[in-house]
Amino acid sequence: MIKVAMTSVYVDDVTRAHAFYTDVLGFETRTRLDLGGGTLFVTVGAPGGAQQDLQLLLEPGQGPIAEPYRKAVYEAGLPAIVFSVDDIHTEYERLRALGVRFAHEPQEQGPVIAAVLDDTVGNLIQLAQRKG
Repeated sequence: MIKVAMTSVYVDDVTRAHAFYTDVLGFETRTRLDLGGGTLFVTVGAPGGAQQDLQLLLEPGQGPIAEPYRKAVYEAGLPAIVFSVDDIHTEYERLRALGVRFAHEPQEQGPVIAAVLDDTVGNLIQLAQRKG
């Protein structure tokens, strides 16, 4: 069986992204390595033992490939990644209280209720809760 072990999201500042994804979104740090020369290798994942075999790499988004891609995706209003939540309305209110800016509040989209937030490091992130 093949499973996803790691995926990445390009960010414009790994240190700021790490703080946002852990302190605000609530992920836990899985890996934080200083590779030298100002380069960090940081992964986060779901807290409390959930999805231990799945990590999100906060990938530096500078460079001739990543930067134009990230900018185009953001300007098109497309989420860079989708996170599932158990209760989108509670999560939306919690994050708004922390000052998170949302591109749109929770709304029905087919089989899910979804909201889109700005992660402060160059991406739009979708939160989704399955209906029913």
